[in-house]
Amino acid sequence: MKNKIFLLVFVLLAFLGNAQELNFKHVLDISNVELDVNKFGPYIGLQQGKYSSIEFGAEFQHKNIKWIRPTTHSVHLGFNYNFYNNLLGYDLGYWYKAGRLNLTYGVNAIFRTDYTHNAIGFAPVVGYKIGQLHMQTGYNFLSRTTTNFPCNTFFMTLRFVLVQYRNFDWKK
Repeated sequence: MKNKIFLLVFVLLAFLGNAQELNFKHVLDISNVELDVNKFGPYIGLQQGKYSSIEFGAEFQHKNIKWIRPTTHSVHLGFNYNFYNNLLGYDLGYWYKAGRLNLTYGVNAIFRTDYTHNAIGFAPVVGYKIGQLHMQTGYNFLSRTTTNFPCNTFFMTLRFVLVQYRNFDWKK
């Protein structure tokens, strides 16, 4: 038993003595390892402001997962409908997230119609995303509308993305 311990200590000392000559840095350096994940799927949501609307659409997300400052880019296209006021809307949007627990920042190009009057505009949005659930708040800047146009100006949206397609790509 003493011979085995002596042999183990001798081998470890020999290995540590030559460790300066061996270069394991490239083997242990995982700071450059990246994983790209592309996700695509439909979403369902609820927009609440002065008026309530239900949303349906599709979203594409590109995540660049790495140890330091991962990023996510997303593009979505969808429509929303307010049943009580008969208002239809279309949204084309983009949002960006830098980091793991940070906020999302984006903008939507919007079109709203009550089948008599139309309005186009944009909506800057700020949100927070946990898993597939994404909550955003924003303000609709619309073209000239009538005073009784039943569209939200300040709003909150809660969306859930049902991921149908996922693609992984390792980079080193």
